[in-house]
Amino acid sequence: MAEAVFPVLFVSHGSPMHAIMPSAAASAWAEMVADLPRPRAVLMVSAHWETEIPLLGGAVQPETIYDFRGFSEALYALQYPVSGAPEIARQVLDILRKSGFMAGIDGCRGIDHGAWVPMLRMYPRADVPMLQLSIQPDLGAAHHFQLGRALQAIRQAGVLIIGSGHMTHNLRDWSWRAGNADIEQYAREFRDWVDARVQTGNIDELLNWQSRAPHAGRAHPTPEHFLPLFVALGAAGAGYRVETAHTSYDHGVLAMDAYRFASAGD
Repeated sequence: MAEAVFPVLFVSHGSPMHAIMPSAAASAWAEMVADLPRPRAVLMVSAHWETEIPLLGGAVQPETIYDFRGFSEALYALQYPVSGAPEIARQVLDILRKSGFMAGIDGCRGIDHGAWVPMLRMYPRADVPMLQLSIQPDLGAAHHFQLGRALQAIRQAGVLIIGSGHMTHNLRDWSWRAGNADIEQYAREFRDWVDARVQTGNIDELLNWQSRAPHAGRAHPTPEHFLPLFVALGAAGAGYRVETAHTSYDHGVLAMDAYRFASAGD
């Protein structure tokens, strides 16, 4: 029996408080997978694992990493006891190396909140194995898009690929605007520019977002939270179809967009 070919997802993962507080974004994450068969595994590309070369998580039972400070004590009591997928990590490593990437496996690293918070909402029973793929912020959008292109092959093996980053990510603005729901114009203009090109498949402009998108430097003072979107776009394939699963703003500056991509032939 052939494996299901899954869509590719992108989520703006927001604050770790989405793990314990009701939110429209968290509800949308659950809905994004509600009609899907159970994947063989989830391959998560989180903005919170940065390395010089692509690394895959190869732990058999990855620990839950609390890579944040100053939040509710209830968050630190949470565990996401998911199984790893070392066999799939080896398969993905082979795919990446055959595609020309220098890559490796880290058999010890756990799962960061950019991975386990969305997974807690999507698969609350922690019954779908998962592994992470790191990002390389110094290598830019085109590198991550090509990573995604290479990952198309693993979708044929029943693996669900999820990019977990942010449509906009300026924590300095988020901090001083706490409690203010008015949307900053720069965040709206950047989000709308990106969304228009995601919807039409204008990859060339998206790859040059730092020079072409309005307010790019303020929307993303550092690029790491934007790069998982390019992995998702690459993995979706040419002529993809896209569904907007969620759009909102946190404190008026963090755009919380989520997308579900299907390949042209799916």
